[in-house]
Formats: sequence, structure tokens, C-alpha cells
Amino acid sequence: MMCPEDYSLGGIPEELPPIREIDNSVPHAPKRPQVLDEKDRRLAIANSLRYFPREWHHVLAPEFLDELDRFGHIYMHRFRPNYEMHARPISEYQCNSKKAASIMLMIQNNLDPNVAQYPHELITYGGNGGVFQNWAQYLITMGYLSKMEEEQTLVMYSGHPLGLFPSSIDSPMVVVTNGMVIPNYSSQNDYERMNALGVSQYGQMTAGSYMYIGPQGIVHGTTITILNAARKYLGKSSEQGLGGVLYVTSGLGGMSGAQAKAAVIAGAVCIIAEIDPVPARKRHSQGWLSELYEDLDELCIRAEQAASKKEAVSLGYLGNVVDLLEHLVVRGITPELASDQTSLHNPWLGGYMPAGTSFEEGLSMVEKDPVGFKSSVQNSLRRHVNAINSLAERGTHFWDYGNAFLLESSRAGADVISDDGSFRYPSYVEDIMGPMCFDYGFGPFRWVCTSGNEEDLQTTDMIAKQVLETLSTNCSDDIRTQYMDNIKWISEAENHDLIVGSKARILYADEVGRRTIASEFNKAISSGLVSAPIVLGRDHHDVGGTDSPFRETANIYDGSMFTADMAVHNFVGDSFRGATWISLHNGGGVGWGEVINGGFGLVIDGSEKAQENIDSMISWDVNNGIARRSWARNSGAISAINRAMDSDSRLVVTVPEIVDENVLDDIFDDTR
Repeated sequence: MMCPEDYSLGGIPEELPPIREIDNSVPHAPKRPQVLDEKDRRLAIANSLRYFPREWHHVLAPEFLDELDRFGHIYMHRFRPNYEMHARPISEYQCNSKKAASIMLMIQNNLDPNVAQYPHELITYGGNGGVFQNWAQYLITMGYLSKMEEEQTLVMYSGHPLGLFPSSIDSPMVVVTNGMVIPNYSSQNDYERMNALGVSQYGQMTAGSYMYIGPQGIVHGTTITILNAARKYLGKSSEQGLGGVLYVTSGLGGMSGAQAKAAVIAGAVCIIAEIDPVPARKRHSQGWLSELYEDLDELCIRAEQAASKKEAVSLGYLGNVVDLLEHLVVRGITPELASDQTSLHNPWLGGYMPAGTSFEEGLSMVEKDPVGFKSSVQNSLRRHVNAINSLAERGTHFWDYGNAFLLESSRAGADVISDDGSFRYPSYVEDIMGPMCFDYGFGPFRWVCTSGNEEDLQTTDMIAKQVLETLSTNCSDDIRTQYMDNIKWISEAENHDLIVGSKARILYADEVGRRTIASEFNKAISSGLVSAPIVLGRDHHDVGGTDSPFRETANIYDGSMFTADMAVHNFVGDSFRGATWISLHNGGGVGWGEVINGGFGLVIDGSEKAQENIDSMISWDVNNGIARRSWARNSGAISAINRAMDSDSRLVVTVPEIVDENVLDDIFDDTR
């Protein structure tokens, strides 16, 4: 079956389509910096024209130059499709392979205006996380996917479809890389130049690998983080809830309102600042943000009332987070928990707006005075940190959200470094998610019901809950709390109106949890209980998929936190263990040049082959990360990998011997 629009055929059209004006009904990405000299500008135009017949070049060349001048990037708006962009049921895609159709579904979901941050610039989230660099790449990719066979592999270079290559039915159908540049050419300036030339892109974690499922993934991760933070810092169990706890943070744009929703699910009072009025009002109208204020005194009075009544409510502040924090200091309000989730991985293009400027003024500075804007951002970060330090001295527990806040603050000269040279505040992975989740194999397992049927999603929710309940009755105490948190999540997920885009779900599970849930899904598809294939995946923000010294691997202390062997091995290992598609990215939540991400997508269809892939690939994908964390001497990971070896005799991992500190003290004793 096919819809009237040829949305699944793709390819460069036979006739030149008419010019498409900018559609102001959707948000648009800020103008990128003008970084190309005249020679490079010529090269950028030549690079863009090579997608099209020569007879069109005289028409398109000045048009693409105009886009480069107006936007700092060539998006090829003329070629943006006329049809509505959203995930269709898999049955509606013209294809030779259901696996390829699943990938088409995922791509269109990532570009859905209800899902994507800047859909017409092909940016899904985080300010610059791109699915493609331009619309020609989208069209050609969809064309390839619609006609490819399962003995072919589509190769993707930073959004560019290099082509279909002969492979085998056991090979990945798509291999994606984003931003894989020579290390010495991985600076922010290098990125801006290569992106403007159209030869590289920033794929974020799940945008450039087609695995983003809307804000639900971020909501869940944030909920788990808040629950574990309350457990670690405040001694509150998830059963107690966070009634009366005040949590202060920022960012409703690139993070989709996730923190506000997550705090309410956890039972806390959340104050969240957002400088951009568009996402602030959008999240309020969507119900992701309970209330919205512009007056700080009114906001503080309401927050104190809500905390005293133990309400679960999110209170938005339309303004700068620095002003909010400084006001809390002056009023003597001390939140129990605090973080920051502005897009500081993208600091010079509007990811963080400096105090003292409106959002519009900030965007104008980005374009007209980038040097002055950078200086203002750094001044603001110093004030930001000073306010946090004041609150922390009074008892606030602050953590970095892995958004490069501490990194950029340190580069700005803010008072954020301890006497021993480390950051004075922990990364949420270093202090919370790493030792409490990742070391034990718990991470963001997600799935998409390709039928688009609500009934299939409900069925999978029920299956996942039953699996977790069974596993929670026969596990060690060190992981039972994580099972219980996720049972609570999946039990309530349907009630929180989390679905934006495709029929998808996420929860945190360990290796045995992911593998068992996937196996039960496969049985349900085989029996007809679930009506169509399911796409399995994860956020790259996980146990083994990401090497990121200021986020995912922040709790690695053996000196290897700046290496990227783990992420690359995840990518390669998944490829020959059954993954439907794989991805490797330079960049992620912390920024370009700071992270290597490896990810996958796995389509299961109820077959025996799908079950083989589940058993082989999912086990590897998790245990590779646990083994590396174990070798770093992380105690939770050592116990987790020993349990894994006990359950599978084929798994043999090198486990570290723990060194007696007295031995080291003896040889490094200054008195000798």
C-alpha cells in the first residue's frame, strides 16, 4: 500500500521543483557563522551542485550562494518535500525490505516538526544535531532505501548517501558515520568550516543515527537521574517520592521540556528557566510545563507554597537562569537539588544566552558581533557559577548534566575548579548514573512499534513490565532499586502522555533485562500478539556506546577516560552480530571533538534469525561496556561482569586485580 504522495520513493526529481519560501510556522535554526573565504565559498557551491543535473546548475548556483550568505549553510530549501513529514505505519512504505522500511520510518520521525527542533534545517535536537546536511541527501537516501535489497548496504558519510554496496543478508543494511575527522582537525573552527562546505556534520547522539524518539527518552533519563540524585544526596527512596523537594534547573528548548515533566513524575517542585519565549510557551501550552512566570518574586512565592504543600509541579521562568539563581540567593531560598541543561555543547551559536540580553538580542549578537557574544557568554558563566557556589555553600546539591557546563565554565575562568585540579561539582554520570546505573549495565533501552498501533505499544509495555517484575524478584540488592524505578516508570508511562511522533517507549534495563524483553517481543510478533516488526535501539548515552570524559565515561579513573576504543568496538561488534544499522559519531551531548558515540538499530520480526541477533548483539552491546568499566576497577562493573560470566561460559573477560594502596604508599612515601 502507498499513500497518494510519493514520500517513500525519494530521489532527485526529474523536473526542477519551484522555489519554496521559508515557512515561519516552524522554528528555524540560528544563522551559522560566516567562516568561508572566497575560495571555500566557491567550493561549497560546487559541492552542493554535484547532486543535480548540469542543466540546473545555472539556476541553483546563485540560489545556493544566497542560502550560504543568509544562513551560513546550504540547506537546499527548494527540495524540501511537499508532503507532511512524520512516521507512517511500516505498511505504507514502498520497499523491497521491511528492514529498510523501518529505517525510512525512523528517518521521517526524526524530521517530524512535532519531534525535530528545527525540522526544515534537518536538525532534530540540541541546536545542531543533524539527520542530514541538506534536502538532496534526504531525497537520495529515501530513494535508496525504497529500492535496496537485503544483500546491499547503504553507506552514509555525515548525511551524504555514498551509495548502495553489495554485501550479504547478515550485514548491516545501513552504516552511518558522522563527523569522523582526523583528530588534529576536530576543533570547533574546523567543524564550522567543514559543515559550511557540506562535507561533515554533527549527528548528536541519536539524530544522525535515526534513533531519536522525541522527548520521551530525555524525560525518562532525567526521571531516573532525579530519583537517583534524591537517593544519593537526600536519602530518599523512590517509594518515598520527592514531595517537598525543590529542584532548580534550566533549558526547555533543546531538551524538549524533559526536565519539567521528569520532575513532576518524580514528585518534586521544579523551577526551570528558559530564555527563549517560543519553547517556554510551547512547553506550557503542551502541558509539559505546569505554570509559566515572568516575575521572579511571584515565582518564588509560588515555589515556596508548592514545596510546603508537597505538590508535584513545574514552574517555568521566562528569563535567564543566572537572574533566577541570583534571585534565589538574595531571597534565601535554598533548593535541595540543582543542575543546568542549557546547550553549552553549542555555546557560541545560541545554545547559551548571556545574562543581561534578551533572546533576540543574543541572536543578533551571534550574527553581528560573535567575538562580543563569546565574551558575554563567558562573563555570564562566571556569574552563573558564583550563584551556584553560593547556593551550594547553603546546602544545594548541584551536578553537571553532561552538557559541557563545567567544561565551558572552566574555560571561561569561572570558580569551578577544586584545589586538586578537578571540577568542584560532579558530572551526573560521575556521581549518579555511572556508579548507580551504567556500571551495572543499566541504560536506555528503547523500542518502536512500526505498525503505528497504540495496541501494539500497550502490549509491549505490558510485556516489559512483566519481565522487569520477574527479574526484580531474583536479583542482588545493588540492582533491585533500578528495577523498581523502571517498573514504576513503565507502569505509569501511558498516563503521562509521552508519545510524540512514533509509537515508541524507553526504559532502563541491564543486559539480561534488555535481552529478555527483546526475546519476549520477538515471541509476541511471531504469535501475532504484536502485529508488525519492532525496532530496538538505545540512546548512545549508555553503558558502552559512548566514550565521553565529561559525561558517559566520567567515572573512569584509570587514565583511559580520553580513549575511544569502547565506542568503536561497540559499533564494529554490533555490525557482525546482527544489527540492522550501525552508527559512529564524533560529538554528542558534550560537543564536537569531546565525544565518540557508537550506536545501532535492530529490527526484529518474530523470526529465529531475529532471536539469534538478539542473543548475540544485545549481550555484546552491553557487556563490552561493563567489561571496560570493570577493567577501570569500578566495583559495580566487576560484580556485574562476574555475574555475566557465570551465566555464559563462552564469556571470558580480563578482570583486574585490586592493588593494595599500602603497596603504592610504600614506594611513593616522601619520607624514604
